[in-house]
Amino acid sequence: MAVQRISESVYVGICLKIGTQQQVTYRRDIQDIAEMLKNNEILNKQNTVMLSGSRREGFRLSGSDMDHMHCLNNHRVIWDFSQCQFYNTQEHALILCDSSESPPGFTLLWLPLERTSHGVMSACVRMNGMLYISSSKYREVTCSLVFPGSSPHGPCGSGSFGSVEYDTAHCFISDFWPPSASSWIGRCHSWPPPHVVNDIIRNGCHFVAIGHKLGNHTDNEWRISFSQAEYKLVCLMNHTQFLIYGLLKLFLKEIINEGLRDEDKLLCSYHMKTAVFWAIQQNALPHWYPQNLMVGFWVCFKLLLKWVYEGVCPNFFIPENNMFLSNIYGEAQQTLFTRLYRLYENGLALLLHSPSISSYITNVLCNPRLTICTDEHTLISEVEVDEDIFGEIYENDAISKMDLHTCEIYLHRVEQLLGLPLTQYHIVMLQKLTATILQCTAFMLHSMYTNTGSNKQLFIVDKVACRFVKLSAKFGFVSDMLYIAMYYYKSFRYRDALSVIDITKVKLAQPYLMYESYVDRERYTEAVGGQSLSTKMRQTVAQDIQLYNDIFYINEIIPEQQSSKQNNEPSLYIPPLVLLYMLEFLCSRHVDTMRAQRALDDLQALVHHDQGQLVPVELRDISWEILGICQQITGNLHAALYSYQQSLRQYPLHKIQTATRQRIQDLHL
Repeated sequence: MAVQRISESVYVGICLKIGTQQQVTYRRDIQDIAEMLKNNEILNKQNTVMLSGSRREGFRLSGSDMDHMHCLNNHRVIWDFSQCQFYNTQEHALILCDSSESPPGFTLLWLPLERTSHGVMSACVRMNGMLYISSSKYREVTCSLVFPGSSPHGPCGSGSFGSVEYDTAHCFISDFWPPSASSWIGRCHSWPPPHVVNDIIRNGCHFVAIGHKLGNHTDNEWRISFSQAEYKLVCLMNHTQFLIYGLLKLFLKEIINEGLRDEDKLLCSYHMKTAVFWAIQQNALPHWYPQNLMVGFWVCFKLLLKWVYEGVCPNFFIPENNMFLSNIYGEAQQTLFTRLYRLYENGLALLLHSPSISSYITNVLCNPRLTICTDEHTLISEVEVDEDIFGEIYENDAISKMDLHTCEIYLHRVEQLLGLPLTQYHIVMLQKLTATILQCTAFMLHSMYTNTGSNKQLFIVDKVACRFVKLSAKFGFVSDMLYIAMYYYKSFRYRDALSVIDITKVKLAQPYLMYESYVDRERYTEAVGGQSLSTKMRQTVAQDIQLYNDIFYINEIIPEQQSSKQNNEPSLYIPPLVLLYMLEFLCSRHVDTMRAQRALDDLQALVHHDQGQLVPVELRDISWEILGICQQITGNLHAALYSYQQSLRQYPLHKIQTATRQRIQDLHL
């Protein structure tokens, strides 16, 4: 009974730490729709990009990486020549697997026709007179392809944006299931069910650029990746199984690897996932539910302990691939086993060393009659859920290429997606992406025809662009109204812009407004509690304004966009009130100078005195910059100098320092 009550208490704690079933579901759904829009075969003939790893699975643990797989669409890996018949070799470069001299789970990639792209060709080596794609050379070629300045990390290019670390792996696709993994199909009697097995097999596998450390061709071998299959299996888990997987990840991070140097961390999250997969498939626990959570954890931990003792961790898809072979053996294996066995001897008390979990165990031990409710709807309030949902939407609200043809294709794709069975999370994500596409289209149209079109053309284009930007505000956040004000300012409609600014100012001042994590929960619930996500987004949610550096929105911040773009940053992010006061100042200069001064005073008070609530700390560089620009326009050069200097002292999120220094130079003080 004590174990059951501890299980229930830890279940609650893990839900709060990792997410309820609802939270995990909408994180996946929002990512799904973003990927379905962006990975359009018309747009991305060359490349498909997929989020993978723990974030794709639905985790949002601090310190977790953003893992992306980049796959060449015009290359396909086959297992034997009979599979050539399924391809037009004019469209696809075919690569043949040669696993004859590689350990299980690894292979050489042979180019039998020696025809491929320049990038792939530059990574090729000759062996026995034949051309093979070298994994080590391919890593060198692709490491900094997506993010310049990335450094090698396993098969990936690695780096960070602010506090977020990323890994990008460049892969090849096979539409066929590996023969070496055929035994997995025969093992799937009870889990996963046949329809999932068939779906996984139909989708084949990937190859990532890393060889086996003990293989004959370490620098040239490729690892077979089952990343997409694993994602489907994780999605198939019930929530208790998913939380056990999450608990094992925390156990690894906070207990097993705590205090160890990176080179001494022999176990990784992938081993934990593998243990859960095997435990589920082998029916190690007849029932996986909250009251059994600790038993499930213990089953997986014992399996892990057995593997370390034997020095064998069988890959879930290719058991012959012993994932401990290259690093967990000899003295290192003995040391790790001793460390784990000491934890095992402590029983479930070992989790008392976990900062994330310990309090939920001691609560039960100290309060034997404590009532525990595992109903997720009582664990996290509607407001907290909404904060998380809109944060996820904002994080995934981006389009890749900036031209009218691309935007047209995106809109056509939106139309196609609307015909699918969609969840409420799919719909609200699709709404926001549609708003973004319309905004980009409007500003690109205006820029294209302002200097080149006839008056009649300009009139028609302006009418269309105006309609798009107004329509976008009906789909997006409250703060998206500022795109209308920017468009009016750009097209010299100052009074119209000020009318929109007045309306937006009222909406942004509402006591129920949700901006990032700042919201009056009681007022928010009174205003929109129980209403649809779409309604909430349009009426009560504000987010930072994203200005793509490939599109010029207003002339006054073009130098900042250019500086940011030169430093490989795709966008500027501006707090909504900072942009509102800037636009109010710029427009009022032409129609009401007293109002312009009031707007500048409001902007100055906001930037000088805000404590991170309306001007997030990470956006202070651009906020001080905008204040300086407005002060310089009025002729207050000393105040502008101070603001620019303050901008240079902030965290350089946007990398606008080149523009800032140039502005300081132009002051001639």
